[in-house]
Amino acid sequence: MEPVHVHVPYHALTEYFDFIRNGRYDLEIYVSANVLDQLKKSDVESFAERLDWNPALTLHAPFLDMNPGSVDSLVRSATQTRFRQLLDVAEVLRPRVAVFHAAYDTWRYNGQQDTWLENSVETWRTVMDAASTISLRVAVENVCEENPDAIRILIEKVDCADFGFCFDTGHFNLFSKVTMEQWFESLGSHLVEVHLHDNDGTGDSHWAPGRGTVNFDKFFTLMSKRASLPVLTIEAHHKDDVETSLQMVKMLTIKKKRSADS
Repeated sequence: MEPVHVHVPYHALTEYFDFIRNGRYDLEIYVSANVLDQLKKSDVESFAERLDWNPALTLHAPFLDMNPGSVDSLVRSATQTRFRQLLDVAEVLRPRVAVFHAAYDTWRYNGQQDTWLENSVETWRTVMDAASTISLRVAVENVCEENPDAIRILIEKVDCADFGFCFDTGHFNLFSKVTMEQWFESLGSHLVEVHLHDNDGTGDSHWAPGRGTVNFDKFFTLMSKRASLPVLTIEAHHKDDVETSLQMVKMLTIKKKRSADS
C-alpha cells in the first residue's frame, strides 16, 4: 500500500513539528503565496535537513486567486509565476507529486469551457516542461467542478504521462452533480493522488472521514478494485483527526485484500 500522507501548511510546520516527527508521518505540504514571497532556497534546504525520519513528500500549490485558465493575461501570468515558485521548492524537496487546483467553474465561465481550456492547456504544458526536469508528477484537483468533463479534457489535451488527477472527496461531496462512479469511470485511469476529508454538504469543513456525509464505503469499494493505489493524503484540518483518519484508511487496506482474495 502507498504511504498515507498528512496535509500540513508550511507556515504551521514549526508549531506542529514535534507532533509530526513523533508520528513519523509522510507529508503533503501546502505552500501558500504568502509563504512563497518570503521563502528562500536556504530555508527550504534547512527544513529538508530536519526531516530525519525520511518521510515521503508531496506538495500542494497555492490556490487562492490562482487561475491557470484565466481570460485575463495578467491573472494568468501571476498564476504561472506562483506555479514556477512552487516548482523551485519542489526542486529542493523532490516530492513525489505536486497538487494544483484546475480552477474550472461552470458559472464563472458561463459555459465557455473552450476559452478556459485553451488558456489552461498552455499553462500546464509550461508547468510540465519544468516538472519533467525533476521527475515530478503533477495532479490537478477537483474543487467546484460539477462533473469530471473539464478536467478529463484538460488532461487528455495536455497529453503527458506525468500529468494526472487528484480526487478530492470533500469537494466532490459539496459540488458534484454526478455520481462518484462517474468520476472514477471518467478519470480513474489518470488518478495520481486522493485527498481524504469529510463534510456534511454545507461547507468545506475538512473533517476526518466518517464525521460527515461522504459515502466512504462506496469510495473504499471503488478504490479496492484498482490494480494499484494513488498517493493517499489526509486533509483533515485538526490534528486530533489525523489518527482517526488513519484508522479509516486501514479500511481500504482490508477491502483491497478481501477483493484480491475473492
